[in-house]
Amino acid sequence: MTDTKTSSSSNAGDDPNKGFTAEEKAAMKERARELKAEERAKGDRAAGESDVLAKIGEMPESDRAMAERLHAIVKASAPDLAPKTWYGMPAYAKDGKVVCFFQSADKFKSRYATFGFSDQANLDDGGTWPTSFALKELTPADEARIGALVKKAVS
Repeated sequence: MTDTKTSSSSNAGDDPNKGFTAEEKAAMKERARELKAEERAKGDRAAGESDVLAKIGEMPESDRAMAERLHAIVKASAPDLAPKTWYGMPAYAKDGKVVCFFQSADKFKSRYATFGFSDQANLDDGGTWPTSFALKELTPADEARIGALVKKAVS
């Protein structure tokens, strides 16, 4: 008896709606490099800070200005969070686990940047609550709100 099944594997490169995008693949490769670097550094806060500032420096100007401001807000609001990169993005961790992160608009060719929180953040508020915010600009009110959320996230 012959097998009439055909292979179910597809070539993701043939259809842009299937598989990972080039940006997603690059982020995964970046994360693998980060994990190796974290193992070598063993929680070296200065190395994490240096990596985050280098990633911010690579961003286009509009994203870079926002990331620099967010970096300052996170450091002021939760000085115990350790800066690190996460999938090539600036992130801030508690006990090695990411609590919040910034994703530039350019990272995945999005129309807005994102500031987000992981499930490690203590933001629970009833049955639903926001875990990420779209950012096109940062107003003083936005900065105050993000600062308060970061403080709450680590409480």
